[in-house]
Amino acid sequence: MYYILLVIFYGISLLPLRVLYLISDFLYLLIYYVVGYRKKVVFENLRQAFPDKSNAEITSIAKKYFRNLTDMMVETIKLLTMSEKQLKKRFICDLTVLRDLYAKGRSCQMHLGHNFNWEWANVFCMQGVDFPFLVVYMPLTNKAADRLFRHFREKAGSILLPANDMGNSIKPWLDKQYLIALVADQNPGNPRSCLWYPFLNKMTPFYKGPEMSAKRHNIPVVFADIRKPKRGYYHATLTLQFEDPANEPPGKITETFVRFLEKNIHEQPEVWVWSHRRWKHRYEDHQ
Repeated sequence: MYYILLVIFYGISLLPLRVLYLISDFLYLLIYYVVGYRKKVVFENLRQAFPDKSNAEITSIAKKYFRNLTDMMVETIKLLTMSEKQLKKRFICDLTVLRDLYAKGRSCQMHLGHNFNWEWANVFCMQGVDFPFLVVYMPLTNKAADRLFRHFREKAGSILLPANDMGNSIKPWLDKQYLIALVADQNPGNPRSCLWYPFLNKMTPFYKGPEMSAKRHNIPVVFADIRKPKRGYYHATLTLQFEDPANEPPGKITETFVRFLEKNIHEQPEVWVWSHRRWKHRYEDHQ
């Protein structure tokens, strides 16, 4: 099954982006109007996050979100045959902060949210720096699909670390220089061991592992803000937030990222993933 899917996706990736976006348009109509994929979850999340917005405004954001979601589907497939030159034309980011840290002999944690298109962002950064580029990912239950997505990410040179065995998979790198990308807004499996903060109008758990690791090993922390000015084009800004995190008080790094992410979402809500059940854990149940 893996090889069948790989051949199919490889063939699709050979199509020009203008054709792939026509496929995306069809997928949007199918997912939004026919299948209704997690439509209820999206609208519930948006109404909670933006209680002052009208129904028309919420619907507008939801539709833009689903269009961005299907765009990301075809854009990710395109990575199979997309050249470095093609990607640099469509994804803009100044990597100076990462190169400076590398020149100083420092490792780096890059914290980002599920903002479109984080898959393009990972490949762009990996191609533009000398760091070994580590990416934390959650293995999929379907083995063929998991192997396929690992192929997408490893093809460009990313080194994948399974999130469910992070403690062991990171050990070989602790005495080396590396850049690790952490999509730090995922719903944690064990909310009792997390840090809770107000986020989009509700108390929300966040993993404390990234902060603990940064403080323990004094690894500089960079925040990434990805924007989508128009279809098929992205602009990311990297900010060195904590150069010596070992000196920061407990919770400071995580809370700063939460506020950073929340601000970015308010400014361009349609590029964040709203179909995740991000608030399935209640603060009151875990205190």
